[in-house]
Amino acid sequence: MFSGLSKLIKNILPKQLFYRGLLIVALPIIILQITITVVFLDSLWIKTSKGMTRSLVSEIKTFIDAYENDETDKDFVIILFKNHLNFNIKYEKNKLLPPKLNERWYSPVDRSLRRELKSKNLDYWFDTTSYKQLIDLKIKYRDGFFQFFIPRERLTITSVRLFALWITLPALLMISIAIIFLKNQTRPIIKLAKASEKFGRGEEIEKFRPSGALEIRKAGFEFDRMRKRIQRHLNQRSEMLSGISHDLRTPLTRMKLQLSFIKDNEISKKLSSDIDEMEKMLGEYLQFARSGAKDKTETFDLVILLKGIVKKYNNKNIIFDSNKKIYFDGRKNLIERCINNLINNSEKYGKKIIIKVETFKSNIIIFIEDDGPGINEKEFENVFKPFYKIDKGRTEVKSSVGLGLSIASDIIRSHGGEISLGKSTLGGLKVKIFLPF
Repeated sequence: MFSGLSKLIKNILPKQLFYRGLLIVALPIIILQITITVVFLDSLWIKTSKGMTRSLVSEIKTFIDAYENDETDKDFVIILFKNHLNFNIKYEKNKLLPPKLNERWYSPVDRSLRRELKSKNLDYWFDTTSYKQLIDLKIKYRDGFFQFFIPRERLTITSVRLFALWITLPALLMISIAIIFLKNQTRPIIKLAKASEKFGRGEEIEKFRPSGALEIRKAGFEFDRMRKRIQRHLNQRSEMLSGISHDLRTPLTRMKLQLSFIKDNEISKKLSSDIDEMEKMLGEYLQFARSGAKDKTETFDLVILLKGIVKKYNNKNIIFDSNKKIYFDGRKNLIERCINNLINNSEKYGKKIIIKVETFKSNIIIFIEDDGPGINEKEFENVFKPFYKIDKGRTEVKSSVGLGLSIASDIIRSHGGEISLGKSTLGGLKVKIFLPF
């Protein structure tokens, strides 16, 4: 029960910190305003309005009784009520009351007037909407009716609007101050979140100065220290791998030259094949070291990029056909390297490759499927680890360093996306890439 209620509250509450803070501040103010308004309406406005309506109907009843008295001067009674009570009265002889208008149940004035007229047993008709300053009231009398034009102020309290103004303006002022305050408090948090997101994508953070409350500044300082440590570690890794690869290329080149002096062709071919394999491994190491390179972000058409990659392979078994225009903001060279790695991986172990791209909500989804031997589900997570090799299945076909999928995963994650593996409808491996718009 409590868990269900907690889940419901989480779904109802705003997701952003600013709106949650605003809700915490504004909700008590709104509840207080409603409470004050209800108390005012109940204790003052409604009761006062009832008293004013009762007094008005009593005056009308008094007028009718006085007019009905044969000893009184009819015109004098009309003039008296007009001068002292501001009634504009006219007697319509030999006329029937018009049909009653639709009842406005939501109007307190209409309800109160209707109730008081019924209590005096008067046959009536009234209109409170046609005139802005007047109320048109007709009371049946003998073979005709009296028409009263009554000032609206006789039934309504003019101070209601003033009260509403005085109670609303302070509330709006307090909420406005709260909005400004919350904006200033959440701005450093948003700044820190954007910097973290930018760093997570592998982009360069030009300037970051922690600001805001003490706790937020502390978090910002710690983030900046962590960022510098990670950056230093990445630079050291890249430099180390680049240095090792460069240093090893020199003796490999010398070994190639020395092979030309070996007369035994069979031995020469075997050694040359091994050296080529070592150079290939060094190339992959360098590629892995450069996978976190800080290329410039740009907006490009992902479909055109995929078509260009497929065209380079000149392989009829690699199928990609799409006329969509899907624009993506990212590092084009890294995305191209990622797709190339995945296609190369599929091409090693399969003959037919199908590439699809589609959009769903705020994500771009890329599918790469092949008809190869596939990978055991237990190995789906392991193959993304650097230098990890599977002893069986796909790796039996051709040797691999074990960096292709790791590089692809790093590139996709640096763009805020996700990469996963599954079983293809072709029988092989299916790679699924999620990229945010």
